[in-house]
Amino acid sequence: MAVHDHPQRHVRFHLSLRRSGTAQHSADETSAVVLSATSTHVLATLRLLTGFVFLWAFLDKTFGFGYATPSGKGWIDGGSPTKGFLGSVAAGPMESTFHDWAGAGWADWLFMLGLLGVGLALIAGIGLRIAAVAGTAMMALMWIAEWPPAKHLSDGSPSMSTNPFTDYHVIYAVVLIALAAAGAGATWGLGKAWARLPFVSRNHWLL
Repeated sequence: MAVHDHPQRHVRFHLSLRRSGTAQHSADETSAVVLSATSTHVLATLRLLTGFVFLWAFLDKTFGFGYATPSGKGWIDGGSPTKGFLGSVAAGPMESTFHDWAGAGWADWLFMLGLLGVGLALIAGIGLRIAAVAGTAMMALMWIAEWPPAKHLSDGSPSMSTNPFTDYHVIYAVVLIALAAAGAGATWGLGKAWARLPFVSRNHWLL
């Protein structure tokens, strides 16, 4: 009897292991699906919020809502979106260059079109790769303009820099690159429809 019972216990042991392994695999798959769905919604939320940051900056500088841009000083009122910021640069290797650019028509147009284009692309969920390149270039120039590594301004006063490298410009650039790399326009956006267009499917840099 002992000889006959031993194989039965052996079989039951393997069945138990197999069932336990299957259950664990199913649980892992469920967790992965939930995590994936959560991640896509988190990225979509981040995309929309970041897009609103760029779009709001464009609207405020254009119409002068009285926040960062005083009423009556908007672009449509004859104000310059770059004159105040670039004209006040007081540190960094491009200080004099930024002073020369401040208030120039071409600089105003490039800056405003950049804000509008990046903002609309993020909110719509299309052209995220182009938006990432344009937005990163814009953030890099603004980072140089503020020049966080400087402890003192050109007049010798403290710069009050809180971090010599990482500031919100760097964070925004990384977010733009991450959103483009993750294809975050498919959720709550037009990314899927955009990707199916023939000229986009033939030119992946337009995704």
